[in-house]
Amino acid sequence: MAMHEHPHRSAGFRLSSFRRDRASSTSESVESARSDTAVARAYVFASLRLLTGFVFLWAFLDKTFGFGYATPSGKGWIDGGSPTKGFLSGVAAGPMESTFHSWAGATWADWLFMAGLLGIGLALVGGFALRLAAVAGTAMMALMWVAEWPPAKHLSDGSASMSSNPFADYHLVYAVVLVALALVAAGDTLGVGKLWAKLPIVRNNGWLR
Repeated sequence: MAMHEHPHRSAGFRLSSFRRDRASSTSESVESARSDTAVARAYVFASLRLLTGFVFLWAFLDKTFGFGYATPSGKGWIDGGSPTKGFLSGVAAGPMESTFHSWAGATWADWLFMAGLLGIGLALVGGFALRLAAVAGTAMMALMWVAEWPPAKHLSDGSASMSSNPFADYHLVYAVVLVALALVAAGDTLGVGKLWAKLPIVRNNGWLR
């Protein structure tokens, strides 16, 4: 009797072990896939952060030195040009048209605008203070959205505004990107986000992260 029962117990043990090994292998595969996905996501957000940071940083450099792209050579900030005069004086629609005209070329407006571009650009490229960058960048993008005023079909002189969308434009896209980068801590990958977060002042003030 014992001779007949022994093979059955042995087979059952092997089948049970096989199932456990298979379940363990499946679990490890799932965890590995999740880990790979997390790493890929981190690098995608890091790449988005660097590209967005370069947009802001390049705008600062071009407006400061007049590289001949958006800002003509010889008309940079260091040459006496105003970073805000051309854009704000050209506002031709929206509820803040006259306000923006009064701000155009003002010293405080130039300094505030350029400081914002530089600060946001450096924060994004370096991967630190992303929450501050998100707040400052969103405020800047909101003002620029109001200045261009996409909802308008016509400008103040009656001509067509040529607005491509009554609400969504690249200013809103940049604002959402900045918020998303801060929420996912995009500075931890290809940036100094982790080191920044360890600073005592940052640990005690989460809004500085």
